[in-house]
Amino acid sequence: MTTDTGAHPRIRSYVLRAGRVGSGQARALAEIGPQFMLPYQSEQLDLDAAFGRMAPRILEIGFGMGEGLAEIAAAHPENDYLGVEVHTPGVGALLKQLGERGLTNVRVIQHDAVEVLTRMLAPASLTGIHIFFPDPWHKKRHHKRRLIQSPLVQLLASRLQPGGYIHLATDWQEYAEQMLAVLTAEPLLKNSVTDYAPRPDTRPLTKFEQRGIRLGHGVWDLVFRKV
Repeated sequence: MTTDTGAHPRIRSYVLRAGRVGSGQARALAEIGPQFMLPYQSEQLDLDAAFGRMAPRILEIGFGMGEGLAEIAAAHPENDYLGVEVHTPGVGALLKQLGERGLTNVRVIQHDAVEVLTRMLAPASLTGIHIFFPDPWHKKRHHKRRLIQSPLVQLLASRLQPGGYIHLATDWQEYAEQMLAVLTAEPLLKNSVTDYAPRPDTRPLTKFEQRGIRLGHGVWDLVFRKV
């Protein structure tokens, strides 16, 4: 059974770059990938079969090198985590961490997140969605390429269960302001606080973020729930 495709305009918020895949990442892709990677398909994914159990499901879009996702998954074995990332070095790095930590509650799809959301994930199938530090496309002429825009937020909200949450984080204040405006305008979502949320304990500090904090950079978290 296929999902509803809707009329969501195409969002391409990333550029594929030929990053170097280290030997450890390559080994993880070859040896661990078959256990934890799910191929893209144009029909709904059976999440219970993919994870081998029934549990709350949290989607993370753009997990980078995977440190944060691995740490969250290790801290919350009661949840299942589906990571979507297009860059091969990041996928390999996450798989390497899954093997080293002995984690079994993570699955990975290396594909465009909008297509995964539209085709593979059923409405109301997710407990939570994480998007941490998406590319801010800071030049004004590139703002149209930002991931967090109304069509995507509408799609994200449709995949959440009632009471489910969307947690975003950025270190660009102007992007944070846009995120807040877009999320506030979505009728299916309600802010969990007034404006920006304190960093939840469930979002670990990355090395990148720690460096930014030392340099005095701000970080803005937004946590909205589906009504």
